[in-house]
Parts: sequence; C-alpha cells; structure tokens
Amino acid sequence: MFNNIARKYDFLNHFLSMGIDKLWRKKAVNLLKPLQPKIVLDIATGTGDFALANLKLNPDKVIGIDISTEMLAVGREKIAKKNLQDKIELFEGDSENIQFETNSFDAITVAFGVRNFENLEKGLKEMNRVVRPGGKVVVLEFSKPRKFPVKQFYNFYFFRILPLWGRMVSKDASAYTYLPESVNAFPDGEDFLKIYEECGFTDTKQIKLSFGIASIYMGTKSKQ
Repeated sequence: MFNNIARKYDFLNHFLSMGIDKLWRKKAVNLLKPLQPKIVLDIATGTGDFALANLKLNPDKVIGIDISTEMLAVGREKIAKKNLQDKIELFEGDSENIQFETNSFDAITVAFGVRNFENLEKGLKEMNRVVRPGGKVVVLEFSKPRKFPVKQFYNFYFFRILPLWGRMVSKDASAYTYLPESVNAFPDGEDFLKIYEECGFTDTKQIKLSFGIASIYMGTKSKQ
C-alpha cells in the first residue's frame, strides 16, 4: 500500500494536514535539543521528512529505516537533491527487528509509524534495545480528540473528507481508508504511555498537539 502511494505521499501529507504536520515534527525535534544527540535513528522514516527535520539537532549522522522500498526511493531522491548523503542514510529495515546493535543510538524518532506496527510491544522493545542508556525516544502519532466540538469535526474530516480526497489524488482506494481506521484502533494517550513503560521506558509523558489531534510521546531508556 505504501509503495503504491509513495510518489503522492508528501503532497497528500502536507495538503490533508494543511501543513500542520511540519509544525508537529519541528516541535518533536526541539524536545531533543537538550540531549544534543550525535547519532539519531528515524524509524518508519518513509520519504525521510522526519530524518531531514532531525538535522536541526546538528547530529553527526541520521539513519532512517523503513520497509517500503518505494518510499525510501523518494526519500533518497530528496536527500540527494539537498546534497545531504553524508548526513542522512536510509536503509530498508523492519521496525520490529532492527538490524543495528544494542545501545547504538543517542535518540530515536518515529512519526506516524508506530500505529502501523504489527506488534506494538515488540517494536517499542526494539527501540529500547538499540537506544543507549539515557537516550530518548520521541514518538509523534495521531490521537483521538475527546472534547466537543473538535472531536466531532475531527471524526467528520477523518472518516468522510480525508479518505475521499486521498483516494482521488493517490488513486489507491485502501490507503486513506486505512489511515482513519488505524488511528481509531491505536491505543493513544494513557493507554500508550502504559505500554511504553511496560517496554522499558521511564520518564514517559504525552504532549498533546492541536487540541489532541496528534500527540508526542517522550520516553527515556533507564541508565541502570
């Protein structure tokens, strides 16, 4: 599915979110500035938007992994156009079976990817394994607003308007029907924080964005 929509993915992301997704990524990256990470892993990197945003941290290297070969191809083209191949490398990789050694990264980011994990706990445990002790993981993901009238507007847009426009532009009937369904099934808020902690993270917190439409989840790997 993601291979099918790869060439339209960036346009649809920015268009359907009215550009707010860029601001969300910027805020998520800013939360990592005090850590000053030098080696960053971006999981479910897709076309590399979050990997590129991570350059604001002035790292030595950003590595992105994704299972979609076509999304990675688009990402590599973007990186090459910016002549940033020395800073960012993208690899095909499984988020639930990460190919890197334990304690390899200072920080990990993932945007709109964890809800696609086949096994959420396994993916989070893999993140905990490959980040170094004291390192941080930042998860940016859609969540479900619960207050009137945002909840009602959100549900109407997400389940009625977004699938229609997404299908028209991407020519893929399933992709933008899958999006709201996957968000609806995702354990957001306190439910996610509980799973986060069960997978080995400490100092966890949720930061709600845009009236709860999305959330940033922070977690730290214990130094012990």
